Amino acid sequence: MKHPLPERWKRWQHGLVQSLLLYHGREDHATVRVLLLASIGTVGMPLYYVIWQHFFPQEYETLPLRLLGILLCALGLFARQFSRRMLSLYLLVTLSYIFPFFFTFMFLMNHASGVWSESLLIGLVVLFHFDTSLAITAYLVGTAAACAAAAALGEGVVLLSRPVWQQVPIHWFTIAVLSAAKISRHVLAQEKLAGLGAGLATVAHELRTPLTSVDANVRGLLRMYTDTGSRTQEDRLSAIDALARIQFEVRHMNHMIDLFLLSATAVRQNLRPVEAVSMEGVVEAVLKRYPFSNATQQKLVALEVRHNFTFAGQTELSVVILLNLLRNALKAVQRAGKGRVRIVVDGAHQPPRLLFIDTACGIPAQQMPMIFRRFYSHPPHNGAGIGLALCEEIMHAWSATIHCVSREGAYAIFILEFPKPQTIPR
Repeated sequence: MKHPLPERWKRWQHGLVQSLLLYHGREDHATVRVLLLASIGTVGMPLYYVIWQHFFPQEYETLPLRLLGILLCALGLFARQFSRRMLSLYLLVTLSYIFPFFFTFMFLMNHASGVWSESLLIGLVVLFHFDTSLAITAYLVGTAAACAAAAALGEGVVLLSRPVWQQVPIHWFTIAVLSAAKISRHVLAQEKLAGLGAGLATVAHELRTPLTSVDANVRGLLRMYTDTGSRTQEDRLSAIDALARIQFEVRHMNHMIDLFLLSATAVRQNLRPVEAVSMEGVVEAVLKRYPFSNATQQKLVALEVRHNFTFAGQTELSVVILLNLLRNALKAVQRAGKGRVRIVVDGAHQPPRLLFIDTACGIPAQQMPMIFRRFYSHPPHNGAGIGLALCEEIMHAWSATIHCVSREGAYAIFILEFPKPQTIPR
């Protein structure tokens, strides 16, 4: 016969784990943090009472204040039922009570002992991981209440003692560092969001243009085939041309999707070299793969193999680099309304190198130091600013280099230099 208590205990454990690990759309970040805080406090408050009372006895301990802390933490286990306003109020009361008040009060009543000095410092670290304005309010209210309570119990002398005051600069420094780190994380998060937004805008732009073309061609075909009049040879040729355009645009969209997926994969995967790659082979593969808009654009690109060479890298990541450089060069030619693209494989040079040359609009001198910076694009709104930054990151992982020489209005040359081939690590 099964005992009901163990089963209930298992169900409670399972529910607690689900509360901590699962995040549903209806649960925001604040709710999850309250659940974590409440769970840790509900367990930690009685556990450390036992530790400091029986295993490592401290000068002062108080069960009533701990019971009040346990009650506050236990209430937080029902945070899903709180309204947003109630959740904010609960956080203010609980944080003020536990971290500044309880920890400061115990620190003072134990005459600034080492155990409670460290405990109070840890409590402040936890406190200032919450919203800064909330943490400062809780810190001021809780600390003032703790000092008043200690003075009321006859420990006013402790408040003026050296061991207590020498902790103050440490606490304030800790608060300042945590606040600065939080600001840095916020700025980084904003940069990531900006990069994500720019990336999504680029995807939308790259796919909207071919989709518009496909839509126009389909509408033309529909008009042609719903016309009751007879179809001439010219109509049939127009239909074939429209179908060819649709096929090209679909190929172009597939190519762009492949490029975005390859770039996303490159960001996540290990970049270290794992194979010997033929430079001539990978360039030819990219030229066959690239969806040129027409034969005229394809003829703008010339490959010159002075001397082929192999390098330690990854074929898939090499494709990412070359597709980005080719796409950028052709866009420059399109913007300038002139120019050509020349790709030179120069393995006889020391070190072996690949030259990507376009005689289009060039890059202004003031923009040159920033072209490899993540999320920077020139001209503005020309892309997500991820491509060249990713190319540089991959090249560095291969102990190779990439840099650019340019003259505005004349040319841009991207120079990729590789170390001599060595045994590829397995």
